[in-house]
Parts: sequence; C-alpha cells; structure tokens
Amino acid sequence: MKSLHRLLVERRSIRRYTEQPLDPDTVKTILEAALLSPTGKNSRAWHFVVTDNKDMLEKLSECKAAGAGPVAKCVMAVTVCVDTTASETWVEDGSIAASNMMLQARDLGVGSCWIEVNGRLTADGTPAEDIVQELLGIPEHIQPLCIVTFGYPDETRQPQNCDKLLWERVHIGSFRHEQC
Repeated sequence: MKSLHRLLVERRSIRRYTEQPLDPDTVKTILEAALLSPTGKNSRAWHFVVTDNKDMLEKLSECKAAGAGPVAKCVMAVTVCVDTTASETWVEDGSIAASNMMLQARDLGVGSCWIEVNGRLTADGTPAEDIVQELLGIPEHIQPLCIVTFGYPDETRQPQNCDKLLWERVHIGSFRHEQC
C-alpha cells in the first residue's frame, strides 16, 4: 500500500479503460472501502449498485446530457445511492463512500471516474436520477448520487503537481477577504 498522500497526488480521473475484467477480490476490496466509510450519526444509509453488464453500462451512459460517456467504456460501475429518509447528510455520506472507493481503486492499480447524477438532466430536461432509478430498479426514497466507473486505465495521467496547489485558498484563524 502506498502512503495516503501519494495516493492523493497520483489519483486522477480515468475516462478510458482496457477491456480487462476486474478480479473478484479487487471488486470486493473496492466495495469494502465504501462500506468502511463514515456516515452521519452512523446511519450507514448508503446502497451500492454494481453493474458490469455492457448493455446496461451503455444505457447508464445516456443518463444525462453530457459527461457520462466513461460509463459505457468501463468494465464496472458502482452507482452510489443513499436512503434520503434515513440520513440528513446523504450527499456527504455518499460522497465519502465514492471517494473511498476511488482511492482504494488507485491503490490497486485500477482507474476510476466520478460521474455526477444528482441534480443533472438529460437533453430533454429529465432528471438523471429518474433515469438511473428506472434502469436499475432503485426505489424512490433511495437517491442516486453518482456513478463511479472502474477499470484498468487505457490512458496515462500525470500526478498532481503539488507546486500548483492553491495555498492562497487556505485561511488561518479567519477568512482573509483580500485573498479572494
């Protein structure tokens, strides 16, 4: 395992994947990372829909007007959903779980990309959440937040450049308006 800092520097969104399938142990480890994620009031209200069927991945890639193309190109996608009746912090809870999976994937040499669903629309104005719920049979009170794509990278991305971090956005003690 790499250090967490190294993972943060090296983790980049991957949108092109090889067709090599993920082995079951890799998938289990990625999903464990989600299930280990903290939630508000320990609600554990998240649900994860794992999809590796190419036809379904193609359909999911059309859930919004733009930006969902990597879903059709991955070997596995996990739709992160949260029961909105069980958690006030459902967006935060789902986001942490998605981030944990993405970092775990990177540690295993697997690429990933966050595809936003919540609040997005198709070209005709249909909410992306409605499309995803219908395709995957998700109940109405379970809200899809995002789809995280996974696969072995078929592209190379440079690590983050720590010399370009926006340290001026860090405010010590109080917000410094002159830094805006």
